[in-house]
Amino acid sequence: MNSLFSLQDKVVLVTGASGGLGSAIVDTMAAHGAKVIASDRTDSNTEKSGAVFIACDLSRNEDIDKLVEQAKAVYGRIDVLVSNAGVQGPAGPIGLITDDDWDLVMSVNLKSALRLCSALIPDMAERGQGSVILMSSIAGLRGNKAIGLYGLSKAGLAQLARNLAVEWGPKGIRVNAISPGLIRTPLAIELLENEQFMQRRLLATPLRRVGEPEEIAGVAVMLASRAGGFISGQNIIVDGGTTISDGQ
Repeated sequence: MNSLFSLQDKVVLVTGASGGLGSAIVDTMAAHGAKVIASDRTDSNTEKSGAVFIACDLSRNEDIDKLVEQAKAVYGRIDVLVSNAGVQGPAGPIGLITDDDWDLVMSVNLKSALRLCSALIPDMAERGQGSVILMSSIAGLRGNKAIGLYGLSKAGLAQLARNLAVEWGPKGIRVNAISPGLIRTPLAIELLENEQFMQRRLLATPLRRVGEPEEIAGVAVMLASRAGGFISGQNIIVDGGTTISDGQ
């Protein structure tokens, strides 16, 4: 497979691999030739891709360290990290969140990504190349009365991508974030079935539809492959135009 988008012989670690976005990323990476290691708390969607599954609770540092050790042992290295795992946390005003809410959301969404990067990037740098993809969200680009804590954690991921891209770029490491809009996944079912919300959202989205998981996976493949070889430190928005629209 001699394509710009080929991932032949690349070893890819995907967290949050059992969810709607994660399973699509696992399948699409594998379809482009990658050897995929998939991680989540439970395995529900990775068998058909031939991925190697490793269970991990990303809220626990010891689990993350064990994941890194086990993932490296499978193929001897990690070429691409896709940090996709995340939790939404409680809905409501951000001033009402508890310390436990803060710790859980920040641990899973942001702290785990940094810990994985800190453990894996140095080995990539020794080989002179590597790609890290952090799953952010358009919730990190706008204010939100319902999921402010989630948005705060996702904004942190986009900034983490910029920081790491500057730190590790001289060693050949590319780090980017992806910010999806509304995507058709099981986690979005409540919104997708809310007629009033969907009417407003589609009116505010120039493409007049929601995104599909494969459309996020395609961007991840680009960033992992030679096709994205000169892209680093970017937060790529994949939202059908929602964030640039005047709502008409």
